[in-house]
Amino acid sequence: MATEIRVPTLGESVSEATIAQWFKKPGDAISVDEPLVELETDKVTVEVPAPASGTLESIVVKEGDTVEVGALLGQIAEGGAAGASASTAAKGDTKAGSPEQQAPAADQIVDVLTPSAGESVTEAEVGSWSVNVGDVVKADDTLVELETDKAAQEVPAPVAGKVVKIAAETGATVEPGALLCQIDTSIVGGASAPAKSEAPQAAETAPAASPGTDMPPAPSASKMMAENNLSADQVSGSGKRGQVLKGDVINAIASGATAPSSASAPSAASRGPVAAEDEPREERVRMTKLRQTIARRLKDAQNTAAMLTTYNEVDMGPVMELRKQYKDLFEKKHGVKLGFMGFFTKAVTHALKEVPAVNAEIDGTDIIYKNFCHVGVAVGTDKGLVVPVVRDADQMSIAEVEKEIGNLGRKARDGKLGMADMTGGTFTISNGGVYGSLMSSPILNAPQSGILGMHKIQERPMAVNGQVVIRPMMYLALSYDHRIVDGKEAVTFLVRVKESLEDPQRLVLDL
Repeated sequence: MATEIRVPTLGESVSEATIAQWFKKPGDAISVDEPLVELETDKVTVEVPAPASGTLESIVVKEGDTVEVGALLGQIAEGGAAGASASTAAKGDTKAGSPEQQAPAADQIVDVLTPSAGESVTEAEVGSWSVNVGDVVKADDTLVELETDKAAQEVPAPVAGKVVKIAAETGATVEPGALLCQIDTSIVGGASAPAKSEAPQAAETAPAASPGTDMPPAPSASKMMAENNLSADQVSGSGKRGQVLKGDVINAIASGATAPSSASAPSAASRGPVAAEDEPREERVRMTKLRQTIARRLKDAQNTAAMLTTYNEVDMGPVMELRKQYKDLFEKKHGVKLGFMGFFTKAVTHALKEVPAVNAEIDGTDIIYKNFCHVGVAVGTDKGLVVPVVRDADQMSIAEVEKEIGNLGRKARDGKLGMADMTGGTFTISNGGVYGSLMSSPILNAPQSGILGMHKIQERPMAVNGQVVIRPMMYLALSYDHRIVDGKEAVTFLVRVKESLEDPQRLVLDL
């Protein structure tokens, strides 16, 4: 019987914590109330004591990970390591040297369990395994990718050793705490590599680590590099310690990176032209849970809300001039680049304070007005659209907003967003301009009542003081729920955003 170790309640306003350090490792004997792990929050550092005596059976989350209150940290097996060894010896004194006793001891087998992905996530789908039974792995090597209806996450190896069992196959649905695989810690290799019998095959298919880093590419990136015949030196890694991520491979392909032609050209020539009829004309791919949820939520928003969109345009010249004048000084002082999202987020929070209906939501026959501004920023990733939230953006400076958006953007691209990062938003900003969109009608992010669509900045002839001049203009689109927001309020909101951006000093002076 195993006892679960979970994140304790950390205070009324604290919903998550970061794993600072583990004091024990799997297989260690522990006593009740003995400190096991140290957690850091934005307010305090706390130690989590052992809820029972026994042996630390498994560690689910590693140091540096962020977890929510109630999340599973690890499990304790009944009986201490010493007690278990004594019991085994007492039962089998006469067989101590027999071959049957050469099997790994129970405390050498570490269970890798499905981690908790958030309070509202009850199951996950097992994606592609990066290892096979018999492979030797190092601690923190990626074992498998899990997909939930909110996000995708990679499960790292909690310890070094040999994979002796895979309990959940690709495509299986598992609940938090379910067994994924087992690792025998008595066999520890110096590198994350398959068993000898499979080493040659792996050497042919898995790209080496990119130059300047000892981190191998992420599994999804490795697969895409192999499919496109790309080598590690053709892709620049943006992940932790320079690791190549799937997004890096996509960017490399988009920038025109191709495999060396010397090896592929002769083989292609020897095969001759490939008939068009030999190529598949269509491909059926199962939707991920995240994509299914995106599709369902967007359709629900259309079916439920009385959605309407109003448009305006803004002269981005003043913001661009201010940005050009101070961008170097801003980056030197704050350590982050001055972009447009900081200005837009602050302009939105000012307008939300003046038109609170756009920041409200409908609950049955009630309207819930929010006295705070949690602004969601829509981010497109290779897994789908996610909306991380900048909390209390109305209380932040432009520099603080830029830092938080940069941090959330990196976590989104690396697949590290947690549930706490994507819940609780009161309004959303979607920037289609980064893809070249000139105008669009964004769909509401239910249960929110408003979403602002940004678009491409394009120079156009404008009439200014009776003269035709060329100005950098952007179309703005506000989609809103007409059940709660009247047309007058929607237009007023959009005009206030326009005024703030065309006179950015208003943002500094809080006008």
